Amino acid sequence: MGGLNVNSRVLSGMRPTGCLHLGHYHGVLKNWVQLQQQFDCFFFVADWHALTTHYEDSGIIADSVWGMVIDWLAAGVNPGSARLFIQSHVPEHAELHLLLSMVTPLGWLERVPSYKDQQERLRERDLATYGFLGYPLLQSADILIYGADKVPVGEDQVAHVELTREVARRFNHLYGREPGYEEAAEAAIKKMGKKNARLYRDLLKRYQEQGDHEAIGVARALLAEQQNLAMSDCERLLGYLEGGGRMILTEPEALLTPASRMPGLDGQKMSKSYGNTITLRENPEAVREKLRTMPTDPARVRRTDPGNPDVCPVWQLHCIYSGDEVKDWVREGCTSAGIGCLDCKQPIIESVLAELLPIQERAREFEQDPGKVRAITHEGSEAARDVARETRDEVRQVMGLNYT
Repeated sequence: MGGLNVNSRVLSGMRPTGCLHLGHYHGVLKNWVQLQQQFDCFFFVADWHALTTHYEDSGIIADSVWGMVIDWLAAGVNPGSARLFIQSHVPEHAELHLLLSMVTPLGWLERVPSYKDQQERLRERDLATYGFLGYPLLQSADILIYGADKVPVGEDQVAHVELTREVARRFNHLYGREPGYEEAAEAAIKKMGKKNARLYRDLLKRYQEQGDHEAIGVARALLAEQQNLAMSDCERLLGYLEGGGRMILTEPEALLTPASRMPGLDGQKMSKSYGNTITLRENPEAVREKLRTMPTDPARVRRTDPGNPDVCPVWQLHCIYSGDEVKDWVREGCTSAGIGCLDCKQPIIESVLAELLPIQERAREFEQDPGKVRAITHEGSEAARDVARETRDEVRQVMGLNYT
């Protein structure tokens, strides 16, 4: 499982509820492209999660799934480097969610900050459902089923990762103490051979007697190298070292991602609900028109009026797309009325179109070969299921559900 990998495992997903835009690209996809080069990555289409808020309009989910995967691929997410899959094609997520729901206190879900926040923000939708209350636990199942130890999130999602850690800790406490646990751990140490067994016992002493936390990392690497140990033995020995029971579910860490600085056309955060987006596959002429007609400094009524870039939405885009030379030109020209607003917008138009061009070219290739897109997600889902089944089977076993 992920907790024993020397290369950490990352899990992240997106809900298919419409076209992806530049906010998604700068806030999520560019980060995924970097992560896939550093970690063992699982990226999934969170179609069950989309149902928590769009159950009355589920047609938008079906329409968005394939388009979203095309946008991922066009943005540079590589199926050769990461597993790309659809959540509902891996039913083990649902089974683990059900089993975790048996041991998760109701109060833990009710106190998740986004629970009340989203109910408040989405008042026009009936969110008084069991699925909406339980969606943070489904998120936990998504993470835990793969043993992911890192979850890329923004500040507002850290509470969800903390809930997942609490759920894993509670589950391990309830089910990690198998009968004959110490005897099984000692037998596993002997399987390592004399040299490795001696090294493991030294690490055990360093951590338990001297509080040396580095010993845990060294032990993880040592156990990952043991060819003659079953995965269950490796997990047992890691739990033995940490002084708890057998580590069945891995406690993940939040991998904080930089907040997306992508402003919308009106200066607010780019969001479909604000109607201020540029989508990744938007027609270039439509992009030009949207940027040409962006609002500017409201005090600059005439071309001869000086402006203030700090209150202008266009300046926010310059902060993302323009170098110092162009920004100096904009600030000087705007505050002195030396340039007009259309002059100011032109470098942005060119930069945005240049950024979208390779994405749109790659997207067209996948649009023309939908079978390839389906094959990628099918292969990714099968690979994900192989990993998920291992966790599911172990969870069944420790809960006493492996009878036939």
